[in-house]
Amino acid sequence: MSRTVPTLPYTVNCSLVFTELPLLQRPAAARAAGFEAVEFWWPFERAVPADSEVDAFVAAVTDAGVRLTGLNLFAGRLPGPDRGVLSHPDRVQEVRDNLEVVAAIAERTGTTMFNALYGLRLAGVDPAEQDETALLNTVTAAKALGRVGGTVLIEPLSGAEDYPLLTAADGAAFVDRARAAGAPNVALLADLYHLAVNGDDVAAVVRDRAAELGHIQIADAPGRGEPGTGDLPLLDLLATAQAGGYTGHVGLEYQPSGASADSFGWLGR
Repeated sequence: MSRTVPTLPYTVNCSLVFTELPLLQRPAAARAAGFEAVEFWWPFERAVPADSEVDAFVAAVTDAGVRLTGLNLFAGRLPGPDRGVLSHPDRVQEVRDNLEVVAAIAERTGTTMFNALYGLRLAGVDPAEQDETALLNTVTAAKALGRVGGTVLIEPLSGAEDYPLLTAADGAAFVDRARAAGAPNVALLADLYHLAVNGDDVAAVVRDRAAELGHIQIADAPGRGEPGTGDLPLLDLLATAQAGGYTGHVGLEYQPSGASADSFGWLGR
């Protein structure tokens, strides 16, 4: 494993970091901590929020002087029981309506990375139907967001046994299906914490897939805290990713063990 210190840029996930502050104050807190970029889960309760809510969110980012580098599509109740709606046949229109809002935010902020969470398996619904729904929605999202230079990200998750994408191979297989269906701007999101918890060989994933990854997020495991609170050799893994051709941001999507502003000491700056 390489001991080269990675020089990749970082983006703070303000849906997990700085949660001691109201959501609209978090971009400014990230800037005060020395970061130039932030990412968010879907920051609204509904797929289609009021225009005033969108305006306030965009203003919070731009006024803070940070870039919004990533945004989740509407994912239902998150955190909560949904873990996405991409594969839910009864929520297709909700996905389509959400895409209009997402594209408008992208035009105003320059955001280009969009995480589309797959969704849990539904009782009484054929998994094949869910998979076809997910494929249809992904292709639709890729076309809509491709007009603003966007990439749709597919992420394996841990912590929910009914979530069908658990490993990097699971996610990559679906990405391949989407690309074969006419959506070249779909890519794998590798959250190293989720992959580790699910038993994936994280070092092999990073070594073999670095150049094809759309985005990387990190948290230590176990615990999902900042690097150094668990056992994952995160800096080594990031150095390997960079050496393998990954050039994007690294999302800091962890739950700080103390005050958020005190959780960046591992960066050594």
